[in-house]
Amino acid sequence: MNGAAGRPLLFLDVDGPLIPFGIDPERPPDGPPACQAGPEPPGVSANPLLARLDPEHGRRLSALPCDLVWATTWMADANDEIAPRIGLPELPLVTWPDSPEDDEGLDGLHWKTRGLVEWAAGRAFVWVDDEITDRDQAWVSAHHRGRALLHRVDHRRGLTDEDFEVIGRWLARSWSQARDTKASCRRSRRPAAPHDGMP
Repeated sequence: MNGAAGRPLLFLDVDGPLIPFGIDPERPPDGPPACQAGPEPPGVSANPLLARLDPEHGRRLSALPCDLVWATTWMADANDEIAPRIGLPELPLVTWPDSPEDDEGLDGLHWKTRGLVEWAAGRAFVWVDDEITDRDQAWVSAHHRGRALLHRVDHRRGLTDEDFEVIGRWLARSWSQARDTKASCRRSRRPAAPHDGMP
């Protein structure tokens, strides 16, 4: 993938963050009733879990200063079934090994962790998921050369106002620091002023 330059990435899981579990799908804790989700894409038979999507999430995610990337087992179905219902364009997606459990070793890492760090290739990133653990946090800190926020969402509630605030603040700081670093590098590359021989 791209190098450390550019906007931060946001790796987005579907089950948990966008499709909450453990709630009445007609009465989500935040946002409008789930039955107000966006229009059904033509020719798609509705999965009953899709009624839990909040169409407002697409607008809020698009407004964040980052590049959105699907990081979900929904794979291409995230673009076909999720994106149109919440108003997102087609997004790039992380592809996983054929047997994800093969990438989940005895060290307790989530099976996505190594793949996301590899995909980011040094770029700053946010990972939004409901299964992130302290072990994942520690591994990313030790193996990723860029900035990273691993943000765990409560799978019972999905993305909330508080989640968007935390993610938005982190992205704003990360983007600001990246611009400051780039400006500092440009200044350090300027040729030195000619020496006029004066002491």
